Amino acid sequence: MFKTDSIARRILGWKLNRWDRWYDYEMGTFIHESDFQPEHNLDHAMVIVERLKKFGFSFSSDGVSEASFNDIRGTGDTLSQAITNAAYTIIEKNSVVESTRLWNQLC
Repeated sequence: MFKTDSIARRILGWKLNRWDRWYDYEMGTFIHESDFQPEHNLDHAMVIVERLKKFGFSFSSDGVSEASFNDIRGTGDTLSQAITNAAYTIIEKNSVVESTRLWNQLC
């Protein structure tokens, strides 16, 4: 759930409305956590792909268990898991960069 929540909030821009759902301001709808399972549902994972494409990432895949956004690669038992893992890696890398910038400003 942690990966899914991070992706929903940081990549898709959804706001946490309650402990078990997000709100999508663009669509004006609530999304319950059981209605967004990108690790298990390829259609949900493709929502992530489309959003990252809008941000300028290019997507490639071996079609089975590996997904790449530019030079960031993710693997999994399924393509949906690989997409989710690659997207989460993007979040992790950006968090490190943001933390480094913050520490540089503070020190």
